[in-house]
Amino acid sequence: MAEAYLHGFIPEEQQRLLDQANFLESKIYPRIDFTGCKNLLEIGSGVGAQTQMLLKLWPELRITCVDYSEVQIEQAKKNLAFAGDRVRFFCQDARKLDLEDQFDSVFICWALEHIPDPTKVLELTTHFLLPGAKVWITEVFNSSFYFAPELPNLKLYYERYNQLQRAHGGDPDVGAQLGNMLFKAGYKEIALFHGDFHLDQSKSDDLKKMLNFWKILMKSGSSGLLEAGLITEAEIQGMEEDLNIISTSEKAVFFYQFVQTFATY
Repeated sequence: MAEAYLHGFIPEEQQRLLDQANFLESKIYPRIDFTGCKNLLEIGSGVGAQTQMLLKLWPELRITCVDYSEVQIEQAKKNLAFAGDRVRFFCQDARKLDLEDQFDSVFICWALEHIPDPTKVLELTTHFLLPGAKVWITEVFNSSFYFAPELPNLKLYYERYNQLQRAHGGDPDVGAQLGNMLFKAGYKEIALFHGDFHLDQSKSDDLKKMLNFWKILMKSGSSGLLEAGLITEAEIQGMEEDLNIISTSEKAVFFYQFVQTFATY
């Protein structure tokens, strides 16, 4: 795992992950299907934000959560206490998995973007999969972000945000390579899908909600950006002001595309 995490581990960030999971549920889960699966491995489970969704949508699932951060695991145990023995936790680096079970399903969401050499993770995961195991991955494709009107503070901040993720060993465009990585790792039946947000003033309420979500997401990297000397307090404020401008502009456009992949093993 990267030596540093773009978003940090403070309580506010842990709550953001829970809020994000709720906000994006209707975008992420309509296509995903774990029907018939019993024993699922979630890699990069964090505070259990997505785990809550999985437990709700597929009541028959037992989930093994793996995350490299003890802080996140401890918070996940609190967030998922209601699930009892349906959930187990392992604090491990996803590039060095050491598990005893065999799984019939795998779920990864917003995690490979933070891991150096994500193909290695996918290759190692196969050691713990039953034949025919279902794999669903949802990941970022940050180069797809387009906004109008063109605003310099938001553009600068976003460039530096992605720069910091790369400096930590991550890949803000990892979603674009999911098919290649799964193929190299030996998976089959690989299918690529795209989810997107394309909002303008014709859907002004949804646009404002998305811009508010985006502002919170961008600010989650602000401490690391400041510490790295990549951004100033004034530029953080400028980024927020630019997002406010978009919300009221008659030429407002917000477009972002993420990638989902299904495969079997």
